Formats: sequence, C-alpha cells, structure tokens
Amino acid sequence: MKKYLYGIDFGTTNSALAIFDEEKKEIVDTIIIPSLIYFPSISHPNQEKYVIGETAISSYLSDNMQGRFIKSIKQILSRSSFIETRIQNKRYNASDLVALILKELKQRADEIIGYDCKKAVIGRPVFFDDDNTLKDTLAQTRLNKAAQIAGFTEVRFQFEPIGAAFAYEKTIEQKERVLVGDLGGGTTDFTYLILDPAKVANKDRRGDMMATGGVYVGGDSFDSAFMWEKGTPYFGKNTIYEATPGKPLNVPKSLFANICTWDKMNFFNGLRIQKDIEDYYYYSGNDPLFKNLITLIDQNLGYSVFQAIEKTKIELSNKDKIDFVYQKSGIDINEEVSIETYGEIISKDVTRISNYLDEFLATNNLDPKNIDSLFLTGGTSMVKAIQDLFKSRFPHLKINSGDNFKSVAKGLAYSGYLFED
Repeated sequence: MKKYLYGIDFGTTNSALAIFDEEKKEIVDTIIIPSLIYFPSISHPNQEKYVIGETAISSYLSDNMQGRFIKSIKQILSRSSFIETRIQNKRYNASDLVALILKELKQRADEIIGYDCKKAVIGRPVFFDDDNTLKDTLAQTRLNKAAQIAGFTEVRFQFEPIGAAFAYEKTIEQKERVLVGDLGGGTTDFTYLILDPAKVANKDRRGDMMATGGVYVGGDSFDSAFMWEKGTPYFGKNTIYEATPGKPLNVPKSLFANICTWDKMNFFNGLRIQKDIEDYYYYSGNDPLFKNLITLIDQNLGYSVFQAIEKTKIELSNKDKIDFVYQKSGIDINEEVSIETYGEIISKDVTRISNYLDEFLATNNLDPKNIDSLFLTGGTSMVKAIQDLFKSRFPHLKINSGDNFKSVAKGLAYSGYLFED
C-alpha cells in the first residue's frame, strides 16, 4: 500500500493541502480552498447543514446573505474570550469550526488518492497572537484538536515560513542563506535559515534553522484600515444626532470599529445596540448615510463589502489608481483611490511590519549584506508597499517568490522528517 503525507496550510483567507507520495518523494497534487464556512438560515433534511470554501460564497449570496457566514476563523484560535457559538441549535467551539475546513480538505485529498490518509504536517504561524505564550499554546492546542476531529491521528506542526523555505529549496542549485517572509491574511512571519539542495532528503533540518519570529499583522489588517478610512464614511461615521434639542453630538466612532473586522460583526446582534442604532438614526433626522449602516447590518452585507475592498487592494498591486466601487441595496460607493492614498491608509500596519523586521534582524545579529536570498510568499507579499519595504531594506537582493497560495503547503509536505522522533 502506498504511503502518503499531507502538508496543510490552514490560512486566514485560504487553506491549502499538498499531497506527498512518501515512496516516490514527490507532490501528487495541491488543493486550495477559501477558509470560509456558510451555515444556511434554513437547513433542509436532505441538505448539508453547512458548506465550505467556494461553495460557501455562492450559497451565501444565493441565500440572500441570510445565514451565518464565517470568515477568518484562524484568528479566533488564540482568543480565550471565544468559548463557543451556537449555530442551528448546535454549539461549535473554535476547534469544531476549524475542523470543518480541515475535514473538507482531507475529503477532497482522500478522493484523489483513494486512501484515508491519517498523517499530516500542519503549518502554524511563528506567533498566533504576537509574543504571547499563553495565547500561542491555546491556539496550537485548539488546532491540534481540530486535526483530530477531522480524522488525522498522526500530526506534526511546522512553522509556516519554514514550509515556504523548503518549497523554495527545491528551486535552487547551491547552498544559500535565506530570509523567508510569509505574509498572510492574519500574520507576518520571518525565518532565517540555511537552504541546501544537497540536504533535501535529510531527516533532521533543525540545525539549519537559525532564527524565527513574527508579528500579528497581515492582509486583514490592511482591509480593516481601508474600511475605516474609505468605507465607514459611507456608513455614517461622521453622522451628527441631536437627542437633546440644541446639543448636537457625533455618533460614537466605536460603533464603526465593529464593521472593520469580521469577528466583531456579531456586536450588532444584541437588542440594546439595535435599539441604540434606531435611536441614532431617528435623532439624526434619518441621515441617509447612517441608513446605509442599518442596511449593512440588516442585510448581512459585510462579506460583499470586504470583497470590494480586497478587489481594490489586489488591483492596486499593479495599477497606479483604481475605483473603489460598491453598489448594492441603495448603498452607492464609487471613489477613486490612488496607490499613494492606499499606501497612506495602510502605513501604520506597514510600519509595524517594518519595525518588527528591523527588530528581528537586530535581535538575531543578521546583517542584510550577509543574506544571499530573499523569499516572500503569501497574498499580502504582493502589495506594493510591502514590495517597496523589502526592496529598500535589501536593495542588493532580488525578491524571489513561488506560488503565493500553495508554497507553504508544499513545503510542509516536504517536512516528513518531523515524524522521525
């Protein structure tokens, strides 16, 4: 019987699985799906109670966005405040939700090889939530439990940027000192290590890994910043209301912080906040922009708004300016955004990445001049401000990249040495 190993990159935005044939020592196939779950508002006896990945998006939209749409699940792994959520009269904890994504990946891969594979190397960021040991331990424990629920009995963990490095190692011809940057939706991770094509088959690579580190900033941070600056004004961020005649007040800005990140959208489910929103609308004289906020909440339009934001981000990777457009249910946004403006919007987050990179180099006594290669992976690595950051730090190096969405999974699949205890 053939032996297989899965390399799994469970990501904030997308998740990938690489199938590795341990006898032939090669990747058989790689699967990638959006890290999305949709629970229909009304489940029928002969239908699945949830849908995953690409189907989650289409089902959510065809169901008029009435059900429960879950995105960026990875970000709740480290949050001790998240215990469970009730969906369709069933309780789901963090591991249960993550397991649904892992189970979908496993089922698709098992169908390809015709075999129930129980063995996996699963990627994890260097830090799930900055340098917090308790949160980090909680996140990995939950991720390990999710893998067990999904049907994996042999599991090892590998840092995601190391996985990316092993994928890059397959493409080089001589020994290199490499800095790897893995910039995903939730985190930015760095690894400095020695790569050598002659060591590809070695079972123990621990001695080649010189330094690892990471910071809790990624593409979702950019999207949140964009929503705050360019999205929220269209949903009434600057609304004035007058509950007491002659005393005009601004609607609390904190209200709009909760439409800038997906995990806070359920903030609006409470009866008290719904009553407050109705009052603000009434005392604002039925402000049409504030009405957009009510429409956003009532029609569950959050996903489609962030789709438009992400589209703007992607197109600005190779254009000098683009129109940020969103038109649905009476909400009308059409505003030109230049690459310079976008850079200003995300500047705080880019600065955090930049400062951490400097700290990483200094802490590990790394001189940029002694680094032979730079390898970047992850969707966020394509953002122009990020490209500019690395070009300025390493002007003598070419920026290498592989498949930004599959590199990590493939590298994880090459990490079978972790099972050699």
